[in-house]
Amino acid sequence: MTKIIIFFIGLFTAFGGFGQAPVDVAESSLKVGILGEEIFYFGFAEGDKLIFNFEEANGKELKEIEIVEMPSSSRFIVYKTSSITNKQLSIPKTGIYKFRFMNGAIGARLCKYRIQRIPASAATQHFNSTVFTHLVNDTSYTTVEETLLSKTDTVFTNFQDRTVKVNAVGAPGGNKSTFNFVLNENVIAWSYYIHVNQAGQQAYDEANKQTAADSRPAITKFPTYNVLSALALNRPVSINKLQAGEDIAYWIMEGENEDLFLKGAQFRYIKKGKAVNDYSRMEPRKGSLYFCFANDNPADAVTVTVKITAVQLNEALETKPVKRMLIKQKNEMYLKN
Repeated sequence: MTKIIIFFIGLFTAFGGFGQAPVDVAESSLKVGILGEEIFYFGFAEGDKLIFNFEEANGKELKEIEIVEMPSSSRFIVYKTSSITNKQLSIPKTGIYKFRFMNGAIGARLCKYRIQRIPASAATQHFNSTVFTHLVNDTSYTTVEETLLSKTDTVFTNFQDRTVKVNAVGAPGGNKSTFNFVLNENVIAWSYYIHVNQAGQQAYDEANKQTAADSRPAITKFPTYNVLSALALNRPVSINKLQAGEDIAYWIMEGENEDLFLKGAQFRYIKKGKAVNDYSRMEPRKGSLYFCFANDNPADAVTVTVKITAVQLNEALETKPVKRMLIKQKNEMYLKN
């Protein structure tokens, strides 16, 4: 009880020399938790005298007390204290002040504080010290390196013709053969043509000549453009489907199924067929694919030729400095005076 009496006697003796009567800004008790921190904000008018008193109820030290003129000018700081009596600060300009109480101990601190202001004149006697907040847009600008698409090129890639020998049924090594090919990330469509005899090659050559006659502008722009390019682009093409001759059964599948196919186990496939010659447009598939063949001829091996054409879009990129506006919302403190 004696401490509290002394605490408030000190408050009254501090104000004898000022013309204006002291005005209470805040008087309260607070608990600063274990290793905790408490912060309060109050406004003061230009010319004010700020009077600050503090006491820890049990005489225990508080690690740090600081008064900061916002945004970042520290006006008063004290370490390891249990009381502060009549600390005075002159306020050079109207603004917001932060009061920070920091506890570094593993025990809570019970504190009393009183904050007063002595106005410089009657004009600021009724100054409102309450600090308000509102959301404002914080706009800033930054320059970043950004990768931009400068152009896109269409490329027709004709895979090298693949010739595969498929043994007869009962031959050493079995009557199955496979080969794999890889489609890159830029492929948007692809097509294939397979045949097992010279007549199949002739059918392809005739269709290719017709495509060349019908597609001169495309060939001028894309020298590798052919009947399979037109097929991949979903253009109308006609390749004679042969009925006579040795045929071949084939499947197109993804990688893990190729081993199952060779072992005679159940497998999944993307497309299958059985023909003397055949062709088709295919939707894009990325990565490694397989053509798999099975020959049902009991006596003769079959030689299969496969042609593949892929259409890909190659993007040309360039890096340029780009100015960006950044808008973030933040809470801004203000006074209503």
